[in-house]
Amino acid sequence: MATMTARERLGARRHPPQPGRTGRRDAWWVEPVVTIVILGGFILYSLWAVLQGSNYVAEPYLSPFYSPLLRPDWWPYSPAILIMWAPLGFRLTCYYYRKAYYRAFFWDPPACAVGEARRGDYGGEARFPYVLQNLHRFTLFAAAVVLLFLWYDTIHAFFFPNGFGVGLGTLVLLANVVLLTGYTLSCHSFRHLIGGGTDCFTCSAAARMRYGVWRWASALNGRHAFWAWTSLVSVAVADLYVRLVASGAIRDVRLF
Repeated sequence: MATMTARERLGARRHPPQPGRTGRRDAWWVEPVVTIVILGGFILYSLWAVLQGSNYVAEPYLSPFYSPLLRPDWWPYSPAILIMWAPLGFRLTCYYYRKAYYRAFFWDPPACAVGEARRGDYGGEARFPYVLQNLHRFTLFAAAVVLLFLWYDTIHAFFFPNGFGVGLGTLVLLANVVLLTGYTLSCHSFRHLIGGGTDCFTCSAAARMRYGVWRWASALNGRHAFWAWTSLVSVAVADLYVRLVASGAIRDVRLF
């Protein structure tokens, strides 16, 4: 009977052959489960909210799912469908979210040193549909445009029919756009856009300024996971608040 060498035994421990099989004794499954609950819940809620096509405006508030608000005469469906591809594409192709949903939903792998659900040669992201992940650097620009509209909507949320003021909805939208800004500017592609393609950060005043922005973006990038999850929740909370006010379920609280 053939016996395994020390290297083979080490390889077997590092790469268990069965899905979910592992020598780890910690609660490695907690992170994938939490990801499924939060990310899966957001996906279901956002699809429902986007397809509703109603209760998305409660002056001066606009749901972030519907910004920028496009209502052409030739489009009979929810206006959110016209713009949802930009933020959806940005998050779907995000480097951090790829790791999160590959592990949680596909078990590819569910955690380090845990057996994968799918075995085979690793082909990277060079084949369809994974090759579409390379669009992330381009969806960054589309998401940045949407972010500018969200800032406009937030500023508009300070101006009520009877003049300048601050409502609870104003603060909800402001918190949301700040978190979305942190998520967008902490993006790996944005950091590369600022600091990539240069050989010298001290050769000119412009290069030194670029280096300063790159360091700032790098600091944000270090907490990219924080911005990713908090902005995900804040978008849903902001939409829900506007929806409840617009439907008459609750009244907006005027603070000033």
